[in-house]
Amino acid sequence: MDYRRVADEVAGEIESGVLRPGDRLSAQRAFARRRRIAVSTAIRVYGELGRRGLVVGEVGRGTFVRAAPPHPGSVLAEDSGRTPVNLELNYPVVEGQSELMTRSLGGLLRPDVLTEATRPAAADGTARAREAAAGLLARPGWRPHPDRVLFAGNGRQAIAAALSALVRPGARLGVEELTYPLVKAVAEQLGIVLVPLAMDTQGVLPEALAAAHRRTSLSAVYLQPTLHNPLTLTMGWERRAQLAVLLGELGLMAIEDTTWAFLAPTTGGERDAAPGTPQGGAPGPPSDSTPPGATPGTSQGAPPPPLAAYAPARTVLIDSLSKRLAPGLTTGFLVVPEPHTDALAQALRSGAWTAGRFNLEAAVRWAGDGTVEAVGAAKRADAAARHALVRTHLGSFRVRSDPAAYYCWWELPAPWRAETFAAAAAERLGVAVTPGTAFAVGGRVPTAVRIGLATPPVPVLAGALRRLADLASTVGP
Repeated sequence: MDYRRVADEVAGEIESGVLRPGDRLSAQRAFARRRRIAVSTAIRVYGELGRRGLVVGEVGRGTFVRAAPPHPGSVLAEDSGRTPVNLELNYPVVEGQSELMTRSLGGLLRPDVLTEATRPAAADGTARAREAAAGLLARPGWRPHPDRVLFAGNGRQAIAAALSALVRPGARLGVEELTYPLVKAVAEQLGIVLVPLAMDTQGVLPEALAAAHRRTSLSAVYLQPTLHNPLTLTMGWERRAQLAVLLGELGLMAIEDTTWAFLAPTTGGERDAAPGTPQGGAPGPPSDSTPPGATPGTSQGAPPPPLAAYAPARTVLIDSLSKRLAPGLTTGFLVVPEPHTDALAQALRSGAWTAGRFNLEAAVRWAGDGTVEAVGAAKRADAAARHALVRTHLGSFRVRSDPAAYYCWWELPAPWRAETFAAAAAERLGVAVTPGTAFAVGGRVPTAVRIGLATPPVPVLAGALRRLADLASTVGP
């Protein structure tokens, strides 16, 4: 049976009130039995309902009907007849990037080059692609060895491959207590148990990781040390060094997601914060703890190298082109310690997650002729301009945001709750925001929403933020 037809049936039950906001859906296996469909079809049904914004999954609790689904007919009052504003999706596109990308692809149109570019690609791509990826992923003080690079179709597939290779079904994966929702979804499909780890203003607390591993062994830990999504936190030098030592002591592997790290400034300098933003100062590098692979004398004001620089034998680094360039023409990257290369390559092959050869060849050209860096620089400027709108319209609220980030974390005023605010924003304003429950792991339900700043045009974003501020200032739901 077509999973979309089943999803339509459930959507009808939600719309008609048979399933009400807050109702818990059956476990996927029970749902499959009752509907007489395969479990794999049930998984796709639940995924489709989540994609439509009708349900929200909470690890350890189940899948629930959202407080109110996004209303397709709702629009901003002054934008009547126009498409609703989606601040859940977060795909940055800047003016002129298509022209830059087009120029890079001219050489691929030669018949002999195109013939080669349309052949199948292995998980380790080509020598040229590995060299280009190593240069693209390099940070101040760190550059991966090209032979350690593998390729996936996109960053999500890279994460899925890393999880499937490093964490067996039924085993435990440590994650930040607020984590990337895709990791929650992939873990559920793979039968991985997520363990929330307490955080402070620099990210995961080393003592929380150690305590969780002592209770019941973890197989790995998934982290976003730079511009954490959704909190926008960046972990300092000292914390990264502490975690690197701890990974070795515990015998743990880390999966480091650096997808948004390209937005971090490449030179030193203080970052300003929106009014009301909690300050979490990242300390400079300890004088005696230059990470392995780092260049001595790196500026203390520069962003720290990735965790992979501190713990190269214990870290699988994940990145992609989806946010740097465009979501429809992307490539995922994995920097893998040598002992795990075969397992990760096998996971990529078995999951059909390897990158297309054409995309690899395009990525080589975009990286080699400066297109990636030019577009990245434009997006850094664009993110800063959009962050200024956050200061203007949400400055009187408690908002956590790094001015380099394309998103912010808004801790709502009482008596609002995350789900009811998201529902009211969709229903009354036609503005979709992501409730904190989408990121939460474990029992703590944050009274906050994430606002994606990247997708709408700047004037539309400004209007949406202004109306969200007005809505939050009302008495409440």
